[in-house]
Amino acid sequence: MTVSRIEARFDTLRSEGRAAFIPYVMAGDPEPATTLALLRDLPGAGADLIELGFPFSDPMAEGVPIQKAAQRALKSGMTLRKTLDLVRAFREQDQATPIILMGYLNNVLTYGYQAFAHDAAAAGVDGLIIVDCPPEEAAPLADALDDAGVALIRLATPTSDEARLRVVTARTSGFVYYVSVAGVTGQKEADEAAVAPQVARVRRASGLPVAVGFGIRTPERAAAVARVADAVVVGSALVDELAAALAENQSPVERVLHLTDRLARAVRDARATAPA
Repeated sequence: MTVSRIEARFDTLRSEGRAAFIPYVMAGDPEPATTLALLRDLPGAGADLIELGFPFSDPMAEGVPIQKAAQRALKSGMTLRKTLDLVRAFREQDQATPIILMGYLNNVLTYGYQAFAHDAAAAGVDGLIIVDCPPEEAAPLADALDDAGVALIRLATPTSDEARLRVVTARTSGFVYYVSVAGVTGQKEADEAAVAPQVARVRRASGLPVAVGFGIRTPERAAAVARVADAVVVGSALVDELAAALAENQSPVERVLHLTDRLARAVRDARATAPA
């Protein structure tokens, strides 16, 4: 299903008049069994799509929370192949929820573009975000993903002018990920007043749904962004919740699912409860 699964989910959400909630988790943090338990329970907690990070030793777009999550995952032995194994296990029980992998080019380049695209599609991956692959160098990867039916989802930023947007969106499919703040994840707060015109601009350039991430940590902020975007992505807040649970010897799955439920409810109800 791959790309069509993303399109089907956004079509459904559009008919319901609401934005999607997309939680981010790091594969293998703190070990694979926890990640699989989270993946299986996130849809029930309100996840409309799931963003699954695969760890890399130098995640340059990430703030401290996700850097530490990557370190924990690498320590547990997580690899890109094992990340695909997690997706395959998730698909044994869920054939509807889109899974988007997010990570860095070195892992995929080492795997091999064609082999990765084939294996990702076979495992049940729907889309791929590669943070450090500029569009000018992405053609071989885009070709491999197109052949396998996996969406290449690109990032747009506040500094992307009209000319750059045309380049960024040229071979993007599924949706566009709009980075709402300058800088790394988890450090600044998204401002919906600034985000709204940018989301409209990216929609015009791409003709695709626009998911907004970076700078969204609370249900209140998630709801505000959900009123102007097609999807809301939350990562660092969930990763922080998992780390806090580990530090306090509590269940990371329960803690992350509880916060996911609060965030998802805020996104689901955002437009119905918008200020007059």
